[in-house]
Amino acid sequence: MLQEAKDLQNRAVSQMVAMLARGKKEYTVKAPTGSGKTYMMADFMNRILATNSNIIFLVSSLSKSDLAEQNYKSFCALCDNGTFTNLNPYLINSETSGESSIFIPTDHNVYVLPRDLYKEKSKLKDEGSFLNFLSETTGDLQKGTAGKIIYVIKDECHIATKNLDELGIYFSVVINFSATPKLSRKQLPDVEISNINAENAKLIKQVEFQPEDDSLDTALDKFEEIRKEYVNKLQVNPCFIVQISNKDKAEEELKNTIFPALANTKHQDLKWVYITGDQSGKGCKTNDSGLNKLPVSKWKEYMKPRESSIHVIIFKMVISEGWDIPRACMLFQVRDTQSKQLDEQVMGRVRRNPRLLDFEKLPKDAQNLASTAWIWGIKPKDAEMPRQVNLFSNYDIEKEIRVTPTKLKVETASNDIDVTSILDAKKQKLTGGNIFEMYRNLLQCENEIVDMCYNYSDTYEKWRLFVDNVGEIKKKYHSYITDYKNSMVVCEPVSFPYGSCYNETQKTLTLDDWVWYRKENDEISDEFSFDSEAEKKWAEVLKDIRQSSIKQTSLLQDNKFLWGKNFPLNSEIKYEYFSDGIHSSYPDFVMKDKKGRIHIFEVKSVNKSSSLNISEEEYDTKVLNLKECYKACSQKTTHIFYLPILDGNTWKITKFEKGIETTIDKKTFIDGLKV
Repeated sequence: MLQEAKDLQNRAVSQMVAMLARGKKEYTVKAPTGSGKTYMMADFMNRILATNSNIIFLVSSLSKSDLAEQNYKSFCALCDNGTFTNLNPYLINSETSGESSIFIPTDHNVYVLPRDLYKEKSKLKDEGSFLNFLSETTGDLQKGTAGKIIYVIKDECHIATKNLDELGIYFSVVINFSATPKLSRKQLPDVEISNINAENAKLIKQVEFQPEDDSLDTALDKFEEIRKEYVNKLQVNPCFIVQISNKDKAEEELKNTIFPALANTKHQDLKWVYITGDQSGKGCKTNDSGLNKLPVSKWKEYMKPRESSIHVIIFKMVISEGWDIPRACMLFQVRDTQSKQLDEQVMGRVRRNPRLLDFEKLPKDAQNLASTAWIWGIKPKDAEMPRQVNLFSNYDIEKEIRVTPTKLKVETASNDIDVTSILDAKKQKLTGGNIFEMYRNLLQCENEIVDMCYNYSDTYEKWRLFVDNVGEIKKKYHSYITDYKNSMVVCEPVSFPYGSCYNETQKTLTLDDWVWYRKENDEISDEFSFDSEAEKKWAEVLKDIRQSSIKQTSLLQDNKFLWGKNFPLNSEIKYEYFSDGIHSSYPDFVMKDKKGRIHIFEVKSVNKSSSLNISEEEYDTKVLNLKECYKACSQKTTHIFYLPILDGNTWKITKFEKGIETTIDKKTFIDGLKV
């Protein structure tokens, strides 16, 4: 799992813990489907329970798609494997009943409640067993008798929980989780992981929206092509999801569109499943003989593993939420939902990364494959869509502006650090530490250290020896990896990607002669937006000096200037550095001056953007680490690196050239570019 992905999740959980200090009763966390909401819930609960054992959590999950049981099993696994040992989960279900009522024990601290289990005419509600549990747990509210404090987590909070809301007097805090929170119910995000950030961290796939007039047959052709690559490069058998309408229209779509396409001789080897959503399994069909031998209730588990034989899954509404199937990579929507929320939920089914846990070990082409989803029939409204950008002139600009990235030699760390010599002197110092605690400590280490552990440990005793002394191994590793003179290597020169995208903001600028263009309703648009005010103002600086200092391309009629934003999506212009793990810096801007020199800029501001979602201490540490990185990069490459920091209306610029660091102002920067 990439360090960026771990950091994104960890930062979100830290924000969740911090947000409780605001003293509100209700909070909302927004994160895309596939970004690890269940893991972040568990981490959040574990941190809170570590500091206050008087709190219990009630996790309300959807009943359909077995999301409640899925969450419960995940919480149990994360507790049992030593990751979050403060959790003691319990699944409330109708099978825990005695002769008269459902029994709910009071000695757990995480209770998972299927939403539909507590509703009108349900045993849990009518017999009062849940109300009795709440009363017993919290004490006598009327008399002020102290008891446990209940925090409610509403998973998929965009789905109404009217019956549960009626019990609000028992709940101290409500935390909403969803990829699509309901603004109409005032579920305004207090913590948010954006789609772009999740894509950049490879938590979820980037979406390639396909032509609206493509037929299902055309889409299946594309799937057949991608399927071979998935099996060969990812060792995953992918699946293609088809969403159809409900009720009578579904039969027409199946008869006239779906089954004729699947019957085509080109696709006759594809194994398919049709799920009606009927609880009894009535009407469900498949052409897979192995699946036919199982009850419909077992079909979902059969289809989930990466080696499953099922290629095409046809459904109505039944898997819009709560079904984790990372091998799904394509979606064809026949129906028109007219619902942004439903579209987002359905798209989430094909956006999970099928190789998330070992993504960093995949070759580049396999990584690109694992982080791409193809979707037909759904396209967000313009206001919500990422803005697509492309380079001018079909790759010609790539020939004129070439940038040298760098990376850290993490793969050689285990060879260059002699673990055996370090640990030989420690053999008599084995402790009797708890194995689960030791395992959890190991998992907190960088991926490379975990790899070192298992490369070294061919016996259980060696494993304990390594983990007992992991602090010393980490110290050696950190010393090794931060010695950029030896650990940093240059890569092959690259250019801007042919295509990328960004999220729209209010910080816009008209730019019609840099390397990028974008289309707006089939028309070329010159308006671009930036992540921060500082970034926009630095773009204005570069725009103002383009005539005097920036090289123009000789390959285009319009003579575009060779500078542009380094949009992170698909970009290979990045520089690895170490800060409690390997991170990639995607500098904000790249330009080529009239002398042919490459200049690279990472813009910062004294008034940090709240969208960074990091503390002041983390921000300052990041700037210091970037300085060390860019200083080394300026030695390893021929490029000139800058950290322009905006303080009010004044620029304080740290410049790195040939390993020398200087501090300059805006005028000195501009004068230094003159021919």
